[in-house]
Amino acid sequence: METVLASTITCPKCGHRKKELMPTTACQFFYDCENCKEVLRPKEGDCCVFCSYGTVACPPVQQKGDCCS
Repeated sequence: METVLASTITCPKCGHRKKELMPTTACQFFYDCENCKEVLRPKEGDCCVFCSYGTVACPPVQQKGDCCS
């Protein structure tokens, strides 16, 4: 299966959505909503903001089914 490198993040505070490219070699722990300026952090049990708020899980989870290392 091909790895998807883009995900749309939805801010839980204001609902703003933005399509972003995901890093392939590291997790992204913080994301600044450009609309309300809320700093998003992963939910408990998730490895990154894409796994918590994105439409697609991060590349390491897609490839290994495992959190980022």
